Amino acid sequence: MKLTLKVWRQKSGGHKGDFETHQVVANEHMSFLEMMDVLNQTLIEQKKDPVAFEHDCREGICGSCNMVIDGRPHGPQTGTTTCQLHMRAFKDGDVIVVEPWRSTAFPVIKDLVVDRSAFDRIIQAGGYISVNTGQAQDANAIPVEKDLASAAFDAATCIGCGACVAACPNGSAMLFTSAKVAHLNMLPQGEIEASRRVQGMVKQMDEEGFGKCSNMGACEAECPKEISITNIAMMNRAYIASMLGSSTNV
Repeated sequence: MKLTLKVWRQKSGGHKGDFETHQVVANEHMSFLEMMDVLNQTLIEQKKDPVAFEHDCREGICGSCNMVIDGRPHGPQTGTTTCQLHMRAFKDGDVIVVEPWRSTAFPVIKDLVVDRSAFDRIIQAGGYISVNTGQAQDANAIPVEKDLASAAFDAATCIGCGACVAACPNGSAMLFTSAKVAHLNMLPQGEIEASRRVQGMVKQMDEEGFGKCSNMGACEAECPKEISITNIAMMNRAYIASMLGSSTNV
């Protein structure tokens, strides 16, 4: 299949970027990243600078393959990361526009690579359990209600890719932050630090320059792990309760 790619090129965050147009011949069984590898091999053979893009696991679990494809984070398929997107999702002759996450809090490093360390700092502000629990306990040592455990696990599947930020018209990180808050606050191990956690992470999120949530729902629609926006409601309740001195955390 013959494709036309319009790829965002930007030497660094301090340089002005623009789209470059390239022709690529790809196999429908290739992943999107493999197709990008084909493009880069062609550019290298032409003594040109290859397109910088980020990836690691190529299994949909690391969250680093962040690209906006035809205006949608991670491409046209729901519940799918860029590395899991295959070229059979496109047709012969398609024109595909590829660009990086667009957010003030995610400055461009080069081409399609952005700096997502703001997420790391949000985690450092409270996304952990610091209580010393000693040796690892048996799996059934702390009873957890099944529905609560399932909800916590669903929130914990967030891979921190940033698609929620890229999809949000306000550049909000509420879905990411709420998923990280919820999966710890809903479990007994995380209850002790629940108030400090939600206050610290929300504060850091605001300091990083992410926008405000207006409940558009685009974050949930584009999340490759289909994290529910009910986590945002949980975090809002936990935050208000912590500011009022209540023990309610979810």
